[in-house]
Amino acid sequence: MDIFELRTPELTRRDFLKVASAAVALLGLSQALTPKVVKALEESLGKPAVVWLEGQDCAGCVESFLNSLEPPATSILLDTISLRYNETAMAASGHQAEDALAKTIEEGGYILVIEGAIPLAEDGLFCTIGGKPFKDIVRETAKNAAAIVCVGSCATYGGIPRSGPTDAVGYLFRGTQKHHYYDDVGNKPVINLPTCPLHCERLVAVIVHYLTFGTVPELDKFHRPVAFYGENQHENCERRGHFDAGRFLTDWGDPSQQGWCLYLKGCKGPWANQDCWKRLWNNRTNYCIKANHPCVACSEPEFYESVSPMYERQFDTELPGIGRVDIDKVMATVGGAVAAGVGLDMLVSRATGRWKGDGEESAKKDGGKES
Repeated sequence: MDIFELRTPELTRRDFLKVASAAVALLGLSQALTPKVVKALEESLGKPAVVWLEGQDCAGCVESFLNSLEPPATSILLDTISLRYNETAMAASGHQAEDALAKTIEEGGYILVIEGAIPLAEDGLFCTIGGKPFKDIVRETAKNAAAIVCVGSCATYGGIPRSGPTDAVGYLFRGTQKHHYYDDVGNKPVINLPTCPLHCERLVAVIVHYLTFGTVPELDKFHRPVAFYGENQHENCERRGHFDAGRFLTDWGDPSQQGWCLYLKGCKGPWANQDCWKRLWNNRTNYCIKANHPCVACSEPEFYESVSPMYERQFDTELPGIGRVDIDKVMATVGGAVAAGVGLDMLVSRATGRWKGDGEESAKKDGGKES
């Protein structure tokens, strides 16, 4: 067995069918397509090759992937593809690892997974691997890739590193703005899978879709699969009833407030588009809000800089399509906490635009520049 391939214990036919069926369901497709998915996966055993790069990151996405408690999904992914290169997961190191990468690039036709932001400042010297700037490694690897999947908030839009001095960007976007730095690579299918970290199921479903249909699933304007990022957290939040009733948590230590809406503690649910509320984490056990933690909108291009401070009360805040809103005044005006809840719901339910309109504010914050 190739030392660069990562394999799992034997996968049963039953598990194989379960994963194929789950992938179809995850993407909102008809279960009648399951046999087609199974056939495509069986015919692609041992391929396609996958190159997984890591840039300016914490390795949280690959760790999330490797520590997934969904054995069937993980097994099918590792049994179906050949993971040729990943600094965290591969057995090889040094020259052996780099030779494996070079050989795969030469063969072409692989799926490129990018994790971590791409620093452009100082000609990319803030992140070098084997003496090469990461920005150049991405360009070299992307040229022969069949498709590119950016995983996590950093690789998609710059994430937390974008707030620092490295001029960190995602593969296509600097925040909400396209930077065009890799336009010379060619017109490759690019799928963005933000959140911090990656949810394994989303990556599995995207790869299965590509293997089955040879295309990417329907994407929104930020290249996110609509099946995973087409619904709003606030509209589906289990604490929505408390929001509507004006019950907002103000004291973490007050037992009577447990389960109340976290909006006044900095929850960004009204601006977050993802299915974490349905997907859940840790073997479908929990997710941020269920764990009494406000949503930080890590699925959005504005994360992280524009959502800070993440855990403080934000009375004077931006609501999509509304503008600046002083929630203290809203609560006082409509008279009482319960009525205030209804008033806030009316405001948020009108949120039909982007977080900051068409991205002008984010463009200003980024200097309005495009590479």
